[in-house]
Amino acid sequence: MSLPGTRTRVGKYELGRTLGEGSFAKVKFARNVDTGDCVAIKVVDKEQVLKHKMVEQIKREISTMKLIKHPNVVQLFEVMASKTKIYIVIEFVEGGELFDKIANHGRLKEDEARRYFQQLINAVDYCHSRGVYHRDLKPENLLLDSFGVLKVSDFGLSALSQQVREDGLLHTACGTPNYVAPEVLNDKGYDGTTADIWSCGVILFVLMAGYLPFDEPNLMTLYRKIYKAEFTCPSWFSSSAKNLIKCILDPNPATRITIPEILENEWFRKDYRAPDFEQGEGVTLDDVDAVFNGSKEYLVTEKKEKQPESMNAFELISRSQGFNLGNLFEKQMGLVKRETRFTSQRPANEIVSKIEETAKPLGFNVRKQNYKMKLQGDKTGRKGHLSVATEVFEVAPSLFMVELRKTGGDTLEFHKFYKSFSSGLKDIVWKSEANTEETKEEQVIG
Repeated sequence: MSLPGTRTRVGKYELGRTLGEGSFAKVKFARNVDTGDCVAIKVVDKEQVLKHKMVEQIKREISTMKLIKHPNVVQLFEVMASKTKIYIVIEFVEGGELFDKIANHGRLKEDEARRYFQQLINAVDYCHSRGVYHRDLKPENLLLDSFGVLKVSDFGLSALSQQVREDGLLHTACGTPNYVAPEVLNDKGYDGTTADIWSCGVILFVLMAGYLPFDEPNLMTLYRKIYKAEFTCPSWFSSSAKNLIKCILDPNPATRITIPEILENEWFRKDYRAPDFEQGEGVTLDDVDAVFNGSKEYLVTEKKEKQPESMNAFELISRSQGFNLGNLFEKQMGLVKRETRFTSQRPANEIVSKIEETAKPLGFNVRKQNYKMKLQGDKTGRKGHLSVATEVFEVAPSLFMVELRKTGGDTLEFHKFYKSFSSGLKDIVWKSEANTEETKEEQVIG
């Protein structure tokens, strides 16, 4: 069963829509044409890897990740390459991000937060025992499967450009500033173990509070608060939860609580279940070696189509967290994070023209390729230029879904952009009767 409208095939996989993208890698939805299984494929640019002298490191990280099989870590299945790209095939996790739950419903109850935190610590502990450090634990890297099981993504792959120097310490300040340990913010070197533990503490705080412990618009003020670990726990935290968080968010990595100590902590141990899984056996690294010595390269076949890529029912449902279609057709001015989507009954050409017409007066340059567009802001913001990728998908002959994803710049600036942008798109956005009724109710409540 092939994906309708798919443009690219690598080996036995047909590639579909883009799930996310970074500076030199994209993550694509894909399907194994032999089995029908869905996977995600991380597509890395070979030229960039060579340019940044990262071959040995990436090879080591990929080899290690293939050997890691844990129920709370996204599985890496295999690696392939073409002449210009490396394709890392990983588990597709369809339940969305854990932090979507907080964004949509507010903070979690302490017992629920503890359950997710226990799974996070299990994953981090296992990977550390195999010499793999995440170094960039943040909301985007915590996913939930369809059963609500936490999966840490990008473990060992999120920080491919990190380098360990002769002193055995990491020296690259990386990660999302709000989640980063104080020792990472200076250039004296840091231990990946203690840095990951700090990030876990920030995540636990956010799960129970619904907001960040360190959050300042001014970066220097933010760093100062992190260095001193200046934060206050909300009144609804239990005293034992407060004590554990204070032990984790200790600005001194030498005295910070360790994972073995967390595993013995009274608050942590309540209803704790140790992970039950089989250790990986029979894993081969032949494909990793083949990719990096160039002995096997897959032919990439492409279909050039001048129609919007179609989206079948499975893809449509998998785009919606927890298989809830209500989240898919979200309200126009509803919650916007790094990506959002809307539906339209207008012709695809008209949708593309309207997006271009709306983006240009807001100071965005527009590059079009069929029904994909890149919007690049001409002003330099807090984190460089804001850039947004948009794509039009055909759901049915007279129904299209439009996705917008922030691919560069600051998320807060993306929120502001989308507020202005969406008001210019009102004419093409499809409003179902349910959404119209919701709007009426909100007006009455307001």
